[in-house]
Amino acid sequence: MARHLLPIAALLLGSGFLFFAGGMNALLLPVRGEQEGFSTFSLGLLGTGWAFGFVTGCLVVSKLVARVGHIRSYSVMAALASLAVLTSLLLLTPYAWVPLRALSGFCFAGAAMIVESWLNEQVDSGSRGKVFGVYQMVNLTSTTAGQLLLTLGDTRGYLFFVIAAMVYSLALIPTAVSSSRAPKPLVETRLNLKELWVNSPVAVVSVVLLGASNSAFGTLAAVYANQVGLPLTMVALFVALPVLAGAVIQVPVGAVSDKIDRRYVMIAMGILAIASDGLFIWFADPGPTLLIVFALMFGMAIFTLFPLAVAHANDHASPEGYVRTSGGLLLLFGLGSIVGPLAAGAAMSMFGPSGLFMVTLVTHIGVILYTVYRISRRAPVPLDDKAHFAVTPTARNTTPQTPALRTGDDSEGQEN
Repeated sequence: MARHLLPIAALLLGSGFLFFAGGMNALLLPVRGEQEGFSTFSLGLLGTGWAFGFVTGCLVVSKLVARVGHIRSYSVMAALASLAVLTSLLLLTPYAWVPLRALSGFCFAGAAMIVESWLNEQVDSGSRGKVFGVYQMVNLTSTTAGQLLLTLGDTRGYLFFVIAAMVYSLALIPTAVSSSRAPKPLVETRLNLKELWVNSPVAVVSVVLLGASNSAFGTLAAVYANQVGLPLTMVALFVALPVLAGAVIQVPVGAVSDKIDRRYVMIAMGILAIASDGLFIWFADPGPTLLIVFALMFGMAIFTLFPLAVAHANDHASPEGYVRTSGGLLLLFGLGSIVGPLAAGAAMSMFGPSGLFMVTLVTHIGVILYTVYRISRRAPVPLDDKAHFAVTPTARNTTPQTPALRTGDDSEGQEN
């Protein structure tokens, strides 16, 4: 395994720095925003800004790379991300933070796509699965470490803004000094809604609703935890542990979905999500331990539903269309992500902390109802014709380049 990882160690290190800074910044802003007296609606707008910037980055950065190359483009992304963090420290107002958060999302998407494109070029088919697993582990560990670092100091000062900016700057060094050859152009993705709808209506509806649900939680979970009285250490765990739980449970859930109609598995995970929503809404003050248990249940559900929807769509797609299908669904997820934090922020302003889970409850009910309806309209895919379930990183940080890295398919890069 070491011989496969040594040539890409610099790329993995750069990715680790990128996700460390991204995880820290994603938790720091809502926590500090609450301390500055920002409204919950304004904090929800941070998630909307991030999603808008992220989707834009997925669509635009490939063209920048084609013009100036991977290393220069990556350096621009890291520098602008660092600038966005430092400017957020200087301008403590939501009027500045929302566009700056959009800039961060744009840069994060671009930088991640460039790293994944580079990795795709360096990895052979025989080691691709192992390397992709290591890449996921590095990113998940780095994101969690960045969030947990906030528990070691006072978020009211400038320290963590400076650290996040420094780590973003560090992220460009490994790629800048790497001797690896420049990879092929990035995967370009456009949204072909008609093709996606004909392929899998369940996936189209589900990923839009899940984009709203997952981004609402990803943006406002820290705000919810703070408003119900959790200390900062527990706030960080409340945000980080659901992602870890979702990553772990994807493997057994995916294995089950390979053997039966995936739509039934989606319904089961949707029921778990609804149960979690209901527990958060029903218990006004359950205490830290129960809140963490509820959050683990929630994470197992929401971070598994998206890869199930993508796998179901790929069951109906040709093998050469997997990258196009996954990339299109990611863009739909991003569009849902623009709306989710906005709706949840408004609901929390009206109904209090539980308003977050009132919004996610509606989205999860929608996923189940539409999936049940489609089961009555379309027969399941025969087992022999099904694609294998693929473990997927948190969709909020997944780019159209990620499926190409997982499968090694970049043949469609210039025509999607």
